[in-house]
Amino acid sequence: QVQLAESGGGLVQAGVSLRPSCSASVRTFSSDAMGWFRQAPGKEREFVAAISWTGASTFYVASVKGRFTIPRDNAKNTVYLQMNSLKPEDTAVYYCAATPEVGVVTTGRYDYWGQGTQVTVSS
Repeated sequence: QVQLAESGGGLVQAGVSLRPSCSASVRTFSSDAMGWFRQAPGKEREFVAAISWTGASTFYVASVKGRFTIPRDNAKNTVYLQMNSLKPEDTAVYYCAATPEVGVVTTGRYDYWGQGTQVTVSS
């Protein structure tokens, strides 16, 4: 059974950093690319960042480039979303997801999802 579990969200002020994490079962992490998505109230779930299973390739939505990174620690079966210079428009539930494909930005191409972690950025 593939399991993904996010943690590390919270309520923060604009301008600070936050680093949610996503822990995965070994079967997932040994070969899958990982992605982070977010969903704000009343909006569709959108792609934020993705990383290949080797960590050699990363992908970001334009709105977070230069502010967010997506490191992964394969020894700990964990992927992170390092979020710097947070803005109120980053407020959303953040989800991690797993896929066997590299560079995928659409929700339908991801096979497994976590339950999400809330990130709220106040102005």
